[in-house]
Amino acid sequence: MCYLVAKDVNRHGSVAFKTKHGRHLADLSDALDRDVRGRGIQIVTISRPAAYGEYSPYTFIDTEEEFIRQVHAML
Repeated sequence: MCYLVAKDVNRHGSVAFKTKHGRHLADLSDALDRDVRGRGIQIVTISRPAAYGEYSPYTFIDTEEEFIRQVHAML
């Protein structure tokens, strides 16, 4: 398991979606990165939220669709 995380560099906190490593994750991460490129939003994959305090506090999102909506709402 891992987490796909989106963070607006100008705001406190981030949104996170629990997922699995693999091709789908890579494709989703690449697509979101293209959507937010140059707009101050980081898309990263992490293993353990507790180990990455710079992205906390986390808002955990239950579905991929909602995570995508939350990322686009940051724009």
